[in-house]
Amino acid sequence: MIFMKKLAYYAFVAAAMLMLACEKKSEKTEQKMPPISEVFARYYEERLPLYPLEATMNGDNRYNDKMSDDLTQGGKAQMTAFYRKFQDELAKYDRANLTAEEQVSWDLIEWECSVNLEGLKFPTELLPINQIFSTHLMIGQMASGSSLQPFKTVKDYDNWLKRVDGFVVWCDTAVVNMRKGIKLGYVLPAPLIKKVIPQLADMDHGAVKDHLFYSPVKNFPKDFSEEDKARLEKEYAVMVESKVIPTFQKMHAFMEKEYMPEGRNSDGFDALPNGKAIYNYYIKYYTTTEMTAEEIHQIGLKEVARISSEMEKVKAQVGYQGDLKSFFNAVRSNKKLMPFTKAEQVVAHFNEIHERMKPNLPKLFDLTPKTPFEVRRTEAFREASASAEYNPGLPDGSRPGVFYVPVPDAKEYNIVSDESLFLHEAIPGHHYQISLQQENTALPEFRKNLWYSAYGEGWALYTESLGKELGLYTDPYQYFGMLSAEMHRAIRLVVDTGLHSKGWTRDQAIKYSLDHEAESEESITAEIERYMAGAGQALSYKIGQLKIRELRSKAEKEMGARFDIRAFHKLVLESGCVPLKLLEEKVNAWIKAGK
Repeated sequence: MIFMKKLAYYAFVAAAMLMLACEKKSEKTEQKMPPISEVFARYYEERLPLYPLEATMNGDNRYNDKMSDDLTQGGKAQMTAFYRKFQDELAKYDRANLTAEEQVSWDLIEWECSVNLEGLKFPTELLPINQIFSTHLMIGQMASGSSLQPFKTVKDYDNWLKRVDGFVVWCDTAVVNMRKGIKLGYVLPAPLIKKVIPQLADMDHGAVKDHLFYSPVKNFPKDFSEEDKARLEKEYAVMVESKVIPTFQKMHAFMEKEYMPEGRNSDGFDALPNGKAIYNYYIKYYTTTEMTAEEIHQIGLKEVARISSEMEKVKAQVGYQGDLKSFFNAVRSNKKLMPFTKAEQVVAHFNEIHERMKPNLPKLFDLTPKTPFEVRRTEAFREASASAEYNPGLPDGSRPGVFYVPVPDAKEYNIVSDESLFLHEAIPGHHYQISLQQENTALPEFRKNLWYSAYGEGWALYTESLGKELGLYTDPYQYFGMLSAEMHRAIRLVVDTGLHSKGWTRDQAIKYSLDHEAESEESITAEIERYMAGAGQALSYKIGQLKIRELRSKAEKEMGARFDIRAFHKLVLESGCVPLKLLEEKVNAWIKAGK
């Protein structure tokens, strides 16, 4: 009887607990979550302080006095906590109940959190400086006063003084990390260190008022008071003399006397501790795919063979009798393709290309940016190691999009690839894609400045193939220049994976490039050293281009007469940068709806 009473009691307690649990579950179900747009907004706002240089690049001036804390364990811990927090935030929402665009934003933040958390596990802070993708170069650009950092108000000038203080700390931390890297086996290849040393040497001496970091003082806005001018002149002189020059002297001495003797003889990431895993991560990060190094290497070999066949046709068209390799040399040394004597003529040449193609742009695009655009020569201090590049403008027109072209020697400047280069770096490549993304008010703020190299560089390389549709490539040499540029990106698939996963040497990669493209040995050497410094990034161009071209061909085939090239380009561009898988899903849905 007692047993039965206890059993009844336990049954009662269990029922009561079950009812209570149900009530709590009901309360939880009924509890309304805030709109997911709030999560998207907070992701943007809370991320910016972690990446203040990126904020400045994106035109958000609230952090113009700050430097990134990306080299310390504390800074990496902050970033790790941030991404984990937003993974947890996303998990509170049922993705299936979101709108289509909200699902894209959810997917993008999930990807960002996942891929960045994976990357933060690797000790990349032990390799903080190289000759091309490096903070000291970005800060040098900003210091000129005519780049990303604004110098329009007194506060702007004061912000830069504080940012330089942060840069000094960043440099000190970089040296500490590189010393640690020497002990643990994370050191740059010797040829890359050799290229960094003169960059630092350019900044570690000279008269204060002739120094790059003093430049903003020479261009005060007209509305500055005499009192403000006098104060800032004094403070900038002190900044250059007591902070900037000594910092670069210290960096220069360290790189030359301590770091250079430790420079490694190996060239690829696979020679580093856990280097293969790091490279596999970079493949994923830059291509936004799960492709392996071997798969990419094989695609590269096939593309090199295909493009070589197209080049043979052009060689025959111009009546050249030798083999393709000798034709490369003939193109490299053809003085008719080196018509300039001054850098200004190179800039004017690109502006002329723009004018020629303008009438045909509306045939391919009905979605065009409002952001202004300029062509400029690359600054002298970084010109020797720089590639042509695009720096984004701002939607309010306060900063134009700028296509920078390096012209170390105008008399040796070869124009063979200029039409395709303009399409890629400027219009309708990076300038269209980035500006339209920034100008799209329908996107959450965090999406306006997202960058996925496979999409962004893939789009830019895809636009190179539009030259004939835009009235360019009428000269067979310019068409050969386009093929050369495409070959250049195909070669990257071979040499990047060769360097970082197959034990290729720098010289082996240089020779492969010389055998298959019409670039000069000096240019090819700089490119190979770029791949050595930024493993995986160079893969993104061709992988992205192949996917966009594949999607266009599929749409043309399946939609037939319903296919509209302007609608296709709008579809690709309107949502901004996305991983290739998301782009493919979007285009497939469009094809299905349009059949």
